[in-house]
Amino acid sequence: ADVSHELRTPIAALRTFNELLSEGQVPDEATRQEFMEQSRQQIERLDWLASNLLELSKLDSGLVLLDLRPDDLRAVVENAIAQAQPSADRKRVKLVAKLPGEPLRQRHDPQRMGQVLGNLIGNAIKFTPAGGRVEVSLAPTDDGAEFRVTDTGVGIEPRELPYVFDRFYRGAGASEQRATGSGLGLSIVRSIVEMHNGRVAVTSVPGKGTQVSVVLPADVSVSSPAAVRA
Repeated sequence: ADVSHELRTPIAALRTFNELLSEGQVPDEATRQEFMEQSRQQIERLDWLASNLLELSKLDSGLVLLDLRPDDLRAVVENAIAQAQPSADRKRVKLVAKLPGEPLRQRHDPQRMGQVLGNLIGNAIKFTPAGGRVEVSLAPTDDGAEFRVTDTGVGIEPRELPYVFDRFYRGAGASEQRATGSGLGLSIVRSIVEMHNGRVAVTSVPGKGTQVSVVLPADVSVSSPAAVRA
């Protein structure tokens, strides 16, 4: 039911744009170009939904193999920051990293953890106004390591916090920004973190910002051998 609801909106919009353009009911070139741009955005949304649904399906069915390597976790943060920097620059959001001075090596899947940080940093940038700040930190813990993504954005209402990892949940606040996403990113984050036997948590103050914490244990033991390639 959720998937059907999510797909119905862009499909209906595309049908309307196509009918108006095909029937010659567009009065001028500026309107035609606007319809074409709106159609492009709806196609991108459909592609985003399909990609995220496929990703969740693979995670749910155990088809994803973790490629666990004893690499430096700082590289995950550095790569995620580099990929997100153009987006932060466009929004005029300051993106900074706080990393240990020494390598922090422990077993993890670099690509999947990069996906986790990419999602979290992308969300933080999206909900942080121009002139704001997003900080990505990494620190050792007693039994592993902790990533934190902290922003000075719009924040999340307390009543919404228990649901932010639910699929398709976008919340009531900041509706314009939330409407542009798939509502699946945080579900994917939670699935990948739990595959690492880790945990993820969110704290937030409306109007002041949000912090997402990802804690990974040093000893990543996977219950199903089929779910890991070490």
